[in-house]
Amino acid sequence: MKTREQLKILLLQIRDGEQVRREEHDSFAAYCGVTPTQIDILNVFDTPDFPATAADDYDALLVGGASEADVLKPEQFSFIEGCQRLIKHCGDTGKPVFASCFGFQLAILALGGEILHKDVGFEMGTIPVSLADAAADDQLYHDTPDGFFAISVHRQYAQSLPSECLLLAYTDQCIHSFKLKGKPFWAFQFHPEVDKATLIERLTFYKSHYTEGDGQLEQVLNSAVETPESNILVRKFVDRVLLGA
Repeated sequence: MKTREQLKILLLQIRDGEQVRREEHDSFAAYCGVTPTQIDILNVFDTPDFPATAADDYDALLVGGASEADVLKPEQFSFIEGCQRLIKHCGDTGKPVFASCFGFQLAILALGGEILHKDVGFEMGTIPVSLADAAADDQLYHDTPDGFFAISVHRQYAQSLPSECLLLAYTDQCIHSFKLKGKPFWAFQFHPEVDKATLIERLTFYKSHYTEGDGQLEQVLNSAVETPESNILVRKFVDRVLLGA
């Protein structure tokens, strides 16, 4: 088993803006408990064509969120199919995967599931997330309290899972987390790598994309709370899965 300092991780990044690229990279590194130099980046806006084997030489694959891309528009974003092939390959070969938000949606599609779209009334801000029965025995969730708060900002969502997936967490609106049965593969519709401070920064940056103006933005940000139980899931993945702690 490797030490933490020996880990090398690949981040599949679907971010176009320079600010959010750096922020996502730094957030994953901080919550993983590794240095940013231990996480290499495959940004699909820079490199839209890449092999399904791109993560083979890494200890794990991280998949982040996206605000400039739509998972339901592969004809507009040519890299979406390549992302799905990479994620599916990692699942098939047992490569550890931690997929957040857009990564969750890519994983659902890669495994043969369906993603739906909602223009209004979608989740935005910090929300309470309920645990499914299977979470009690899960490597990451077994000590997570029910009704924990998490950052969630998304128009696309899933209401059902492919048969090989195990439901771990949900809200009244949609499925929020699953594990690929028998594999070290977890996906989260919420953002474990994002905390309250980052939410404020990111929503302010993308307010024209997600909100109806300063009034709605202020309402969402004023109601935001800290999300420690969500954020620690990233560290649990590294400690318990990659390091066997």
